[in-house]
Amino acid sequence: MPDIKHFDPDAALDTVVRLFWKQGMATTGIQDIVTATGLNRSSLYATFGGKQELYLAALRRYLELRSLPVFRRLAEDDRGLPAVAEFFDGLVEARCAGEYARWGCMVSNAHAGEENGDPEVRAVLDRHHQELRDALYAALVTAEAHGQLAPGADPAAAADLLALLAYGVNLRSRAGADARALHGTVAAALDSIGRPAAA
Repeated sequence: MPDIKHFDPDAALDTVVRLFWKQGMATTGIQDIVTATGLNRSSLYATFGGKQELYLAALRRYLELRSLPVFRRLAEDDRGLPAVAEFFDGLVEARCAGEYARWGCMVSNAHAGEENGDPEVRAVLDRHHQELRDALYAALVTAEAHGQLAPGADPAAAADLLALLAYGVNLRSRAGADARALHGTVAAALDSIGRPAAA
C-alpha cells in the first residue's frame, strides 16, 4: 500500500527554509523544526531524512526558488549596467527592509558557517556562485556592447568583483549595515567600471 502523506512536503520545506535562513544551520535543532512545521519527527525523517539532509533540501530549494530566477532575469536583461544597478538595488532593499530584513542570504550565510565543510553543501554554494557570476558577466558583456563600460574594463574581472560585492552586501546587511551605506558602496563599484558621463 503506498505511503500517503497527510501534509504538503513543499509547504513544510518552505517553512524549514525560512527557519534555517533566519537562524542558521548550527543553531537550529530538530525540535525547532518540529515546532515550526507542526510535524512529528517520524514524518520529517521519513520524508526528508535527518537534519543534514533536510538542510541540504532547504538550501537547494532556496537556490531554485529565490536565487536562480533573479540571476536569470539579470542575465537576460538587455539594458547592461542599468540592469546590474537594478539587481543591486533590489538586493540591498531585500536585505535591509521587508519580511526578510537582516536575514542575509541563506547561501552567503552557509559560506560563513560550518556546514560548508559538507561536500554536497559546497556543491550548492559553488553552483550559486557560478550562476551569480555568469549572470553578472552576461549583463556586463551587454554593457560593453552598449558602450557603457570604461575603456579597458574587463567584463570577466568586473563580474568576479561584483559577485564578491553581492556576498558583502548579504553579510553586512545581516550585521545591521545601513542601506544607504550599502547603496553608496555599490554606486562606487559601478562607477569604477562604467564609462564616465560626457561633460
